[in-house]
Amino acid sequence: MKFKCPSCDMSLKAEPEMAGKVVRCPGCNTKLQIPEVVNETTSAHSANGMSGIQASSQGSYSTAERPYRVAWKEADPTNPNGFVAFGIGLAITLAIFGMVYPFIAPATVPVAEYNSMQFFANLLYKHFTISFINVLFFCWAMSIVYMKLQKLRHQKEALLLDVLPIELGQEINSQNVGTFIDHVYNLPHRLRDSLMVNRIRKALELFEVKTNAGDVSHAMDSQSNIDSARIGGSYIMLKAFLWAIPLLGFIGTVIGLSHAIGGMNFGKFEELDGIMVSLGAVTSGLGTAFDATLLALVLAVILNFPMNSLAKHEDEMLYNIDSFCNEVLLPRLNDGSGAGGGDTAAIADSVIKGLSSAQKEFLTDLNELSKRMNEYATNLDRRSDAFQAAVTQEFVANMTAMRGEVTAALRDSVKTTSQHIGALETGIRSLNIALKELGQHQIVIQQAPKKKGWFGRG
Repeated sequence: MKFKCPSCDMSLKAEPEMAGKVVRCPGCNTKLQIPEVVNETTSAHSANGMSGIQASSQGSYSTAERPYRVAWKEADPTNPNGFVAFGIGLAITLAIFGMVYPFIAPATVPVAEYNSMQFFANLLYKHFTISFINVLFFCWAMSIVYMKLQKLRHQKEALLLDVLPIELGQEINSQNVGTFIDHVYNLPHRLRDSLMVNRIRKALELFEVKTNAGDVSHAMDSQSNIDSARIGGSYIMLKAFLWAIPLLGFIGTVIGLSHAIGGMNFGKFEELDGIMVSLGAVTSGLGTAFDATLLALVLAVILNFPMNSLAKHEDEMLYNIDSFCNEVLLPRLNDGSGAGGGDTAAIADSVIKGLSSAQKEFLTDLNELSKRMNEYATNLDRRSDAFQAAVTQEFVANMTAMRGEVTAALRDSVKTTSQHIGALETGIRSLNIALKELGQHQIVIQQAPKKKGWFGRG
């Protein structure tokens, strides 16, 4: 059931059994009353072809006309209320100590003359603190065992329900699964909140949504593991008590031994009577010390048997539920994938359904592949254009720089050549002038005389 807080306009949700109760808004912390009537959300479901909180138990529904259902809140099937168990255990402990109090033997009566009630009373009151805690733990644990036993009886009663009546159909398929779910919702409220009914309800609702027996089988395996872990976790407190009770008994024994040994006084060895009295007190103290361990061990042994017996019965109950799901529920689920028995139409429908599913998956994968190929081609073209533009730009820049360098080099060469040609022209002009002057004068060439040597002729 959905409604809104009138103060902060926050959307809230509550179970149908909470209708009319006063709660606090988690948003603004103001008190508000949950409305008695179903809100507009359920009305909208009814307007879309859904039939209220709980559907009729007859007829079949298609996917579009699936009724709107509100599942009940699951209670813990195996963990009792710890505070209630503690209260019961404390009351029983106080009653036990109160009943045995009048039977406490006087100090003058020797232990050998105790009757049964006097022995039990002194056993509890000699180490009052340790004994009281041990008895409290024992009664608390036995209260948990008793409350778990009541829950187990409730679960076994639910196993007797005809959850999947054969009158509704030999098999469960997509056409009549809604009828079976409605039958589960119409079971007695006292028994439908059980492991058996809840597991069948979850399996049918999953099959209604997915129409796949394999998914339902996997879900049932997971739910079986969850239920087994939940039941195993409910024994944590009991195992803690089974461990703590003997340990407290040993602690009481150590305390008694410490007091007994501390009371020994052998200071006057010449007084034999005093030594004998001291030894008597020590031995009496040792006997009292071991009584705490005796009480703890007896309580632990008594607790161990019903706890393990209860665990065995709960395991058997889980085994029966798993067997029902595997041997009755799952074989009756027909999702159309296992047609046989010569039913050609069913086989053809299954083949067509499989081919359609495969074709749909193939087309989906093909479209996805085509989309990726187009993206790759587009990216490749974009990268090619960018690379070509970069290469062209680099080539133009390099050619421009090269042309400038060649032009500058040619300009320098032409300038140098022009200078050389000018100098050559000046030299030729000077040579012509010199030749012209030589043409007007004779040039006489005289031969130099030979020198005489030491042995030359005169």
